[in-house]
Amino acid sequence: MSGLASNSPTVKLSGSVLRGNLMLMIAMITWAAGFPAADYLLHHGWDSLFIINVRYVLVVGVLLPLWIFVDGPRALLDADWIRGLWVGGISFGFGAYLLIVAQYLTDPVLVAIIAAAMPIAGTTIEVFYKERVLEWRFFVGLVSTVFGGVIAAGQVQATSFVLGIALAVIATLLFAWGSYAAVRSFPKLTTLGRITITFSGGFVAVILAAIISLMLGHDFFPARPITFYDLGMLSVYSILAIMISQYFWLLGVERLGIALASFHINTAPFYVMLILLVLGSAWSWTQAIGAGFVALGVIVAQLKR
Repeated sequence: MSGLASNSPTVKLSGSVLRGNLMLMIAMITWAAGFPAADYLLHHGWDSLFIINVRYVLVVGVLLPLWIFVDGPRALLDADWIRGLWVGGISFGFGAYLLIVAQYLTDPVLVAIIAAAMPIAGTTIEVFYKERVLEWRFFVGLVSTVFGGVIAAGQVQATSFVLGIALAVIATLLFAWGSYAAVRSFPKLTTLGRITITFSGGFVAVILAAIISLMLGHDFFPARPITFYDLGMLSVYSILAIMISQYFWLLGVERLGIALASFHINTAPFYVMLILLVLGSAWSWTQAIGAGFVALGVIVAQLKR
């Protein structure tokens, strides 16, 4: 009896770890699905500004009622909306727009590889705010990550391609800063509240950008009729790749912790490549090797003594 009793906690812990990893795999697969979906829309008559506006309308339209239902109206009324709009507008509004423009100028796999370096971007933010001291592992990881990005990019000749890479890097830094600021700026809010208030900031930012764009005479509406397949891809990009992915991500973080969970981000480029392969695209060993170096760099940068 005593032997059975001593072994049971280990079995239970292993089950929890397995479930946590499974949830994080689902989170990364659903997040990765958003890249090919956005790529389809971008190359079938959808303007990047229109895509990002519709995405935020769908996401915030679900999150706001859900937040009120779960945490109550008082949580929404007492929240620091000024700071929420600022943090969300800069990071998740402007950053999301830069990322989708970067994908239009490059390709979904390369953007996913750059986004996979977000843990290193997060470490950079913590160093900037003097909350972390750099060690040699970080520099080794950074070199490996940059090297992997160069390999994945291949022989770049077009100026627009280089611009796309730069925009993806800036977007990744903005996302990392937004995640950092959301946790520290809203300590009294639940995770759902932090997501909602910052995404609402992103929503306001892209709506303002759309209004300014229209005032300047830029018509960003689709030039052709919207099909049901378009709506399906938009649902994947908005609902699946954001809300459902975030839900499983938080469940996984709850079981494994943010440090271990962040390693799963490294798998996103491979999931993007597999999804594109299923959809008929060719497999690129150059990008796969580059993604491998990026993943290795992120892991080394996060190693502890």
